[in-house]
Amino acid sequence: MKNIETAFGYVRSFTMLVIVGCIIISSYALYKSFATVSLMQDRVYILANGKALEAYASDRKDNVPVEARDHVRTFHSYFFSLDPDDKVIRANLSKALYLADDTAKRVYNDLKENGYYAGVISGNISQSITIDSIKVDTNEYPYPFRCYARQNIIRTTSILHRNLITEGTLRNVARSDNNPHGFLIERWRTIDNKDLGIENREQ
Repeated sequence: MKNIETAFGYVRSFTMLVIVGCIIISSYALYKSFATVSLMQDRVYILANGKALEAYASDRKDNVPVEARDHVRTFHSYFFSLDPDDKVIRANLSKALYLADDTAKRVYNDLKENGYYAGVISGNISQSITIDSIKVDTNEYPYPFRCYARQNIIRTTSILHRNLITEGTLRNVARSDNNPHGFLIERWRTIDNKDLGIENREQ
């Protein structure tokens, strides 16, 4: 009887250890499964030019500074990139005006009324912009920004280099095809736009 009781105790202890071990292993397997599924849900594969590119999802707050700077860069590129073609000018400015409020629209209207765009077309002038840096303060809302850039106004015989500094604020809006970053530039104004120099072009 004593041996039977001892053997039964061993069997019971071993059974309890097996059960506890199974619970631990099952819990760990469930945890890793949920973690893997969660990680896979944050991954997106994008097919571009026949190649699969992997992208990761993240909270917007993690990307606000990057998206805000790119929004400002995109707006300035569309607004200040001009070629002597009315359709190109209207297409670029139409895209730019989706990204800003009526302060940008007023600047556009003033330039149009003063014949600036007509002069670009009649003078075969091209205008490009190089963004040097963009400062965005995400600790304050709406997010204030300042953009430092250089304009190149290309004429037949010369290239005029101009300094450009603008500032404004960014407000959150719904994302759309016309505004993929979900920001709207407000109170936009130019605070410096002086000539830096003229470079003669070889004929």
